[in-house]
Amino acid sequence: MTGSIFHMQRFSLFDGPGVRTVVFFKGCPLRCVWCHNPEGFSAAPQVMYHAARCIGCGDCAAVCKSGAHAFTQGAHMYDRRLCTGCGACASVCCTQALSFVGIQLSVEEVMAEIMKDEPFYRESGGGVTLSGGEPLLQADFAIALLKEIRRQNLTSCVETCGMVDPDKLLQAAQFTDLFYYDYKATGEEMHRRLCGGPQAPVLENLARLEAVRARVVLRCPMVPGANICEEHIRGIAGTAGKYTCICQVQLEPFHRLGLGKAEKLGIDGMYDTEPPERADMEHYCEEITRLCGKKCVIS
Repeated sequence: MTGSIFHMQRFSLFDGPGVRTVVFFKGCPLRCVWCHNPEGFSAAPQVMYHAARCIGCGDCAAVCKSGAHAFTQGAHMYDRRLCTGCGACASVCCTQALSFVGIQLSVEEVMAEIMKDEPFYRESGGGVTLSGGEPLLQADFAIALLKEIRRQNLTSCVETCGMVDPDKLLQAAQFTDLFYYDYKATGEEMHRRLCGGPQAPVLENLARLEAVRARVVLRCPMVPGANICEEHIRGIAGTAGKYTCICQVQLEPFHRLGLGKAEKLGIDGMYDTEPPERADMEHYCEEITRLCGKKCVIS
């Protein structure tokens, strides 16, 4: 069994307790307009094109069997409609103007990378985080990996948008120490408009985690001009206060890291704005804590 992975980040300090290795899965059922990992949208392998790095050598066109790369008067023309995602062009690009995103790895191969930092997990109380994309979109592989992480006596965290198969979620919960659970918008209209899908299944799955007494951190992206409003602040607090499984709320200020990646992937329509002010974020935290009585922090 293999899974489609687009990155493995070692020594992460922001995706769960302690020092962690984060495994990023390709494929996501939502299309949040502010996403900072748009390379996780598609489950298929992709080519990223960084035009500013291209020196016009023509090596990519020479190896591309589908004709996706061509040079006209020295200008590099890349037609994504013809690209098959084979990655041959990225393998010969000497300036890394072309890079390949997505590789099939087995549980054993992922664990080999994870175990390189075993002493740091033990010392810091860290472990492994499955992220994405949406890791439970590749549920069988994710569950197999979680089982092996548990077998190695390491702690696990799953970052999920909640828009996943309920049965697979509950299977994963048996081997997961902590869920980072997204709460991105309040109400069906806002959630469909900003995230590209309904909110009802997300809340239903959160109730299922409550029923099995999972441990959950509610993660909430805060995006000026999109979801920051009194309705959403109260929605976060109301949800956090309703479920005893939620031990903490984390607010994530918008940043622009996904915009450059989306451009290199040929993805249009991503939301761009200024990040929220620190003072405003602190005010939102205080308000949410006041309303629900649970700790709210800025991640």
